[in-house]
Amino acid sequence: MPHLISTGPQHLAAAADRLGFGIPGFAHPLVAPAEWAELTRPQTPLHWTVLNVANGPGSRPDPHCLAAAGRLRNGGGRVLGSIDMAHGTRSFGELVSDAHRYLDWYKADGFYMDRCPTERTALPEVRRITTTLRALRDGAHLVLGHGSHPYQGYIEAADQLVTFAGPWSAYRWSQAAEWTGDHPAERFCHFVHSVPRGHLDEALRIARWQGASTIYFTDRTDRGGQVDPWEAMPGYWDEIVSRIGPGVSE
Repeated sequence: MPHLISTGPQHLAAAADRLGFGIPGFAHPLVAPAEWAELTRPQTPLHWTVLNVANGPGSRPDPHCLAAAGRLRNGGGRVLGSIDMAHGTRSFGELVSDAHRYLDWYKADGFYMDRCPTERTALPEVRRITTTLRALRDGAHLVLGHGSHPYQGYIEAADQLVTFAGPWSAYRWSQAAEWTGDHPAERFCHFVHSVPRGHLDEALRIARWQGASTIYFTDRTDRGGQVDPWEAMPGYWDEIVSRIGPGVSE
């Protein structure tokens, strides 16, 4: 059994009621048109979608990405621009430049900070960039894509933290950091690939018990790190939508 943090009944009920998708970033709309179109289906429990044009915003506006983002936003969806933090190795100027392009070209609703550092020493610089991003766009939704549990101070730097991103083989035995139990489930995201259809219910239970309300589960694999498992829709998309759609809870 995976480790379960100490969570009260009200916390668990809230997590179940608000469970929905965070899309880490489908392939380009020309390559994955069905995936992008599916996100606009009414009643899809979608919290936000990451727009990653070319490992960031790209060097010029892409009309296909602009159209896809526009359709999502017109349907009430939230689109986040993907900014690569490169584990803290990119300069402040580079990060702000990426943000400006996402805002100018795609009217981003916020930002997904991919490969965000996790250590305490990097927190001041991450705070600096998130503070700047909030100044650039009122109401910007900020997600720190750590992929594992960071130093707990990061919870104050953004709206959400991705505290797990990886394979099912690791997720099913994962442990939630104790400090996460002091915060509501809507502050945390879990992305899990290689989840067999037969273990979907178990994966959903782990997310609820560990207190993460934004999820993305897929049966796609990374083939030993050779492919991006998030670029295509899971084979059981309709099934998982029906399990966590509006009005569905445990």
